[in-house]
Amino acid sequence: MLRNAVLVACCTAAVLGSIRSDAAEKIPAYISAAVADPGRPAEDKQRDENRKPAETVQFVGIKPGDKVVELIPARGYFTRIFSKVVGPKGHVYALSPPRRPNAAADSPDPVSFTTAIAADPAYSNVSVQVGPVAAVAVSEPADIVFTAQNYHDVHNVPNIDIAAFNKSVFNALKPGGLYVVLDHAAAPGSGGRDTSTLHRIDPGAVKAEVLAAGFVLAGQSKVLENAQDAHTVAVFDPSIRGKTDQFILKFRKPKK
Repeated sequence: MLRNAVLVACCTAAVLGSIRSDAAEKIPAYISAAVADPGRPAEDKQRDENRKPAETVQFVGIKPGDKVVELIPARGYFTRIFSKVVGPKGHVYALSPPRRPNAAADSPDPVSFTTAIAADPAYSNVSVQVGPVAAVAVSEPADIVFTAQNYHDVHNVPNIDIAAFNKSVFNALKPGGLYVVLDHAAAPGSGGRDTSTLHRIDPGAVKAEVLAAGFVLAGQSKVLENAQDAHTVAVFDPSIRGKTDQFILKFRKPKK
């Protein structure tokens, strides 16, 4: 009996070890290579521990050859990674809003960051499109529309029609295409109450708004969740900055 118990324990350990090994090997090589890209700024790499780019991109489902629309890429943290993942047969459309008329004179122009990336021969499959975020429009149907830590700010655009915005995303995608929203989580049931104060949004509200545009929920990831975040302070507060509770929701445009 003891011998059998030892055998069972050994077999169980072997199986569990295999599962852990498989899990570690799940991330495709093209994603690992993109994250390890030496062209990525040191500042971006320092943020990888909290932002978990490999696991995030794996969940999003971006692959070589894809046409990706990155909505409001800011400083381009994901732009370079996406460029390397989709490769020479794919393309990344970086859709950036124009500089705000009331922006401080010494504040950086957000478009300048992605423009610099697109001008780099190492990221020649990136193009920048400047325009209002109220509607998404691209020159060819996309495989994926992705936005990180921005959906709550779309709510803050004066006179924005969220339903029309999400419908424009729907129309920009190929049938079967994916719409992925990553953002800072607000308290459950809070809806859009905290979008302009805490810069957070209730994931339940995002689901309701996106599903109303005709999408179906294709998945959600817990990779960026933080149960220690009480959802009561702004995302820029030093006590939580860089470590907020975040959600990633993946929606699919039906094929028919």
